[in-house]
Amino acid sequence: MKKVVSNFSDEELIVTLKKQHVCDLAISFMYRNYFAVLSNYVRQNQGSDQDAEDVFQEVIVTFIEIVRKEKFRGESSVKTFLFTLNKYTWLNELKKRSRSLQREERYENERKKEDRDISSFLIEREAKSLVNDLIKRLGDTCKKILTAYYYEGLSMKEILPLVNYDNEQVLRNKKYKCLKSLEQLLTANPALAQRFKSALTYEQ
Repeated sequence: MKKVVSNFSDEELIVTLKKQHVCDLAISFMYRNYFAVLSNYVRQNQGSDQDAEDVFQEVIVTFIEIVRKEKFRGESSVKTFLFTLNKYTWLNELKKRSRSLQREERYENERKKEDRDISSFLIEREAKSLVNDLIKRLGDTCKKILTAYYYEGLSMKEILPLVNYDNEQVLRNKKYKCLKSLEQLLTANPALAQRFKSALTYEQ
């Protein structure tokens, strides 16, 4: 009866892993002797039990591939080599997760900014519509003055040629009267006044 080997020296393990069909005993040997220390590293560095299991399986597959390609030179023990391979496999996984998290955070921030932009646009459009409706009630002259000043950003000097007033002071007085008339329209409706406040800030 052929003797079944359940323990391997490093040399015996390498010879076994080079075979086309890997011996289950060799895999069991590595799991029994190396899994505890390798999995402990993963768990101590932000990993779960499942992470440790997944990384160990990847390490074993990678190690077998390295051995079969004659890239394992035996300059360190199998245990040391596996620990190093396990370490870098897990660190690479953490980097991937970090990049993924950063992408998700960046996407979420961009989405929130887009939501704010859309919300601001809708609010601004509603406010401007409200202002236009109210200004129309003040008459053509007030509408022309307030629109030019607040919407078009024109100065008193630039607005003066657009209306029939002698000088800027007269124009300023008219602008003030227009605003007071507007204020009277809003006094009876506090809710409307609050909405209007966000769209137009006027000088007293």
